[in-house]
Amino acid sequence: MTETAPHRLTIDIYSDVMCPWCLIGYGQLSKALEELDGEIAAQIRWRPFELNPDMPAEGEEQNAHLAKKYRRSDEERAAIRAQMTSIADSAGVSLSYQGEGEAPPAMMWNTRAAHKLLAFALEEAGPKVQTALKLALFRAHFNERRNVSDEAVLLDIAASVGLHREAAKAALADDTLEAQVIAEERQAWDMNISGVPAMIVNGKFLIPGAQAPETYVNALRRVAEKSAA
Repeated sequence: MTETAPHRLTIDIYSDVMCPWCLIGYGQLSKALEELDGEIAAQIRWRPFELNPDMPAEGEEQNAHLAKKYRRSDEERAAIRAQMTSIADSAGVSLSYQGEGEAPPAMMWNTRAAHKLLAFALEEAGPKVQTALKLALFRAHFNERRNVSDEAVLLDIAASVGLHREAAKAALADDTLEAQVIAEERQAWDMNISGVPAMIVNGKFLIPGAQAPETYVNALRRVAEKSAA
C-alpha cells in the first residue's frame, strides 16, 4: 500500500523576542507537530511584531516596565510569572535564568534590530536557520539575560547559527531591510493582530495566542482538510 504524503502547511508566526508567551506558543506548537508527524509537515517562518517599539536603547528593568504598562501589583506579577514558568516547563521550553552565579536583572530591550536580523536570516538561509536564530535569541534573552538590542550580541548569536558575521552586520545597517520589517508589522495590524503570538496558516487562517498542543493539532488538521478540498 502506498503511503500518503503529509499535508504541507506554511505557518507564519508573528512574535517578539521579548514575549514569553511566544516562546511558550512555539513549544506547544512543536508538541502538536510531533503528534502530527507523517500527517502534516509545516514550514515555519517568523514575522516581526514589536511589543515596545519606543523602548529606548538603554532598555528598562522588566518589573518596572510591567508595573507601569499593565498596572499590576507585585503579587499579581509574581503569580503571572509562576503560571508562565509552569506552562513553559510543560511546553518543553524554559523562561528561567540558566547562567552561572546570581541572575542579573531581567530587562526589556528594543527589538527592531533583532527583527531585521531575523528577516535577513529568512532571506539568506531559509526558514530552518531563521527558526534556529529565533530560538537562540529567546535563549539569549530569557535564559542568559543578554542585551539582544546590542549589535555585538546579535552578531555573536547570528554567527552561532551559521550566519556570516559580516553579512549580518551589513543587514543590521540596511535601511531597506528596516522598511521591510516596518511594512510587515503594519501588515499584522491590517490583519487585526494586536497581540502575539499570532499564527497565520497558509496565509489566511489565524490561530491567536499561545494555545494548548491539542488546540493546534485540531486547528492544523482543519486547515489541512480545507486546503485539500
